[in-house]
Amino acid sequence: MNDFETDKPALLIIDMVKDNFIEGRHLPITPLAKAIIPSINALSAAFREAGWPVVFATDAFHAEDFIFKGRMSPHSLAGTEGAEVVDELDRRPEDYWLPKPRFSAFFKTGLEDWLRKRGVTLCAVGGIATNFCVLTTVMDALCHDFKAVLLEDCAAAAAAETHRQALGLYRRNPLQPLFQVMRAAVFLEALRRS
Repeated sequence: MNDFETDKPALLIIDMVKDNFIEGRHLPITPLAKAIIPSINALSAAFREAGWPVVFATDAFHAEDFIFKGRMSPHSLAGTEGAEVVDELDRRPEDYWLPKPRFSAFFKTGLEDWLRKRGVTLCAVGGIATNFCVLTTVMDALCHDFKAVLLEDCAAAAAAETHRQALGLYRRNPLQPLFQVMRAAVFLEALRRS
């Protein structure tokens, strides 16, 4: 039996926001995030063609948020252009844009109910950063009883080695097949076979 035989997937793209793509700002993640845009756009198109939901979940912080009391400086502030989906991504009107107050797309957003109303049973997650918001979204998907796939070629971290290490921690895990790390093409082929 195919691991996804009875599943309806949703694609969750995390934090591909304009504040992470500002030219001249020299964020280490920016070139790595730019490199995954073609893979995300191709997978998004395949999901739409199949009638599966595509969600763009983006940081929507407030300047006084707790998370900015450490080293992190305010960014992706709710209602600003910097918190919008980067223009290079092919976001369509039928896609769901979900501003989120913290790292996980499930945290205080109503995403679980939105997915359940659409019959979704599996969340495929990409975006940035692999070791923070992508991973917390994957883990929260599992905590809300959705299968999860971390899309290795549709995600990026601030360093390629950090990305590889994060994937390596979960490539073989006791939750398989409920949680898998896969390349987008392999995942899509598995969905099409089911």
